[in-house]
Amino acid sequence: MLVTRRAFVETLAATAALASTPRSLLGAEPNDRLVLSAPLTHSDWMLKPGMPAGEGGVRHMLDACKACGWSHVYWRVFDAGRATYRSKLLVANNKADEDNYFNPQNEADRALFQRFSPSVTPERAAEILSQQAALDYAAFDSLAAAIEYGHQIGLKIHAWATINEDDHGWGWTSEFAKAHPEFRSVRRDGRPYRSQLSFAFVEVRQYKLALIQELLAYDIDGLFLDWIRTGDIRDNPQTDAAGVADSGYEPRNVETLKKAYDVDPHDVAADDDRWMHVRAEPQTMFMRELRKATKLPIAVMVGHPWHYRGMQDPIDGNLRGLQLDVGAWANEGLIDAAVPAGYYRAGGSAANAYRALAEETAGKVDLWYYAWVPQTVDEFNGQFDEAQSLLAKRMLFWEADYIDDRPAAAALKKAMSAKAL
Repeated sequence: MLVTRRAFVETLAATAALASTPRSLLGAEPNDRLVLSAPLTHSDWMLKPGMPAGEGGVRHMLDACKACGWSHVYWRVFDAGRATYRSKLLVANNKADEDNYFNPQNEADRALFQRFSPSVTPERAAEILSQQAALDYAAFDSLAAAIEYGHQIGLKIHAWATINEDDHGWGWTSEFAKAHPEFRSVRRDGRPYRSQLSFAFVEVRQYKLALIQELLAYDIDGLFLDWIRTGDIRDNPQTDAAGVADSGYEPRNVETLKKAYDVDPHDVAADDDRWMHVRAEPQTMFMRELRKATKLPIAVMVGHPWHYRGMQDPIDGNLRGLQLDVGAWANEGLIDAAVPAGYYRAGGSAANAYRALAEETAGKVDLWYYAWVPQTVDEFNGQFDEAQSLLAKRMLFWEADYIDDRPAAAALKKAMSAKAL
């Protein structure tokens, strides 16, 4: 939703150097063509000047994806705590609360907005809010429109679910999170998060699964679960100085550790292995429930050892930093594919993150190569060669609407489609 923040992180990611990689990791030959794909946020693309509303906008977006050779499109269905489809569980519009990222209500929040979006004037902020408020997904079901037209032109449309957040920036909190503050996650010092819900509560898992059931009623081609987005940025940092998660201290997790090991988590280190696995287990329980609910392909976007949140706050990998036992998910067959998000602190790169996730999942799931939508054909060729050398079968280009901003868009579309399966 926060296009200015997305532009900021894109700039950071573009500075990460591509690492040299072995020609083969597994003794197989690389493919001459790869499956190319991209996530797509309808509300972001609708902010662009002259974008037609309704069916016209969806056709423009998917025609651009088709021209790029992106045969799989991950359509964003949860925009913060709101829905971009006709949902019964989420408010299906983008009208913000009075207190929101683009309209901060106090000096501290205004300062935070300036850190993330220094170039956004008050006039532009008001314009964005007006444009967002005009998006009524109860009247226009963007997911249904994307599936109908996407399938007509030969695209696979997956539901991109930001499963781990109930807000984004701030000001678009889900009604469930508003109604149930008792289900929020808790820090080591006892302070609750503003909107972040804890999977330790069975009620939260049931709610999240009910959201997925709404999506399964559509003719989607798969699920893309984004685990790295985690709500209100005023709660940052969400990790300690070592990148270990500073959350999960809800009573249910605390009691689980006490019962199993006769120890209080406040009396052991935050990264105690027993405590890390107790905190990760609720997310694995949810993934088990999800796997039982559908036979559709399930892909996840997760972290890596160089991952960060917000303004370079460290995240020490999936288990320690995000409380996600991705190795267990792969081992139990709960996921079909995984991709490491493209946000890198020092030492990180697309290749290093890919290798780390390959080791974590022990070759048991398909891995995708993460790339930002390139600026030039040469940049794309470098990305493609690296993905090829890693023996990746699919590339994920973040994010689809950027193609409209590229000066070399026509040449990029031609180059990408020429190497696409």
